[in-house]
Amino acid sequence: MNVTGSALRLIVEDESASADFLVRHFGFVRQMTGGDFVSVLREDAGATVVFLRRGRTVIPGDRRDVAATGVGIDLIVDDLAGEATRLEREGVEITMPMRVESWGERRFQVRDPNGLVVQLVDWKG
Repeated sequence: MNVTGSALRLIVEDESASADFLVRHFGFVRQMTGGDFVSVLREDAGATVVFLRRGRTVIPGDRRDVAATGVGIDLIVDDLAGEATRLEREGVEITMPMRVESWGERRFQVRDPNGLVVQLVDWKG
């Protein structure tokens, strides 16, 4: 198998709102847009996220009306404190303040308009 790329696919209520959040605050760019999906890309990180509107017929029937829950997007960054300051300045609510785990990971979280967790992290320990 030769894999040439990958994407995280998330089912949400409002695909444009989630995509716009990543574009506006995290430097993603829109790749493709359809009637009920939006694909965004952060090329330098090799990160593609596809947001599908709940109820779309390409989603298996038993999952079609289930929005993404319990999942999140982690972005590994160089200047974690600087990113927290920037996001607060942009009006993004920090929903989990910065914390340092016993294994050295530092992180904080925000939520997009659909409630998906976006976690910024560094592993400098």
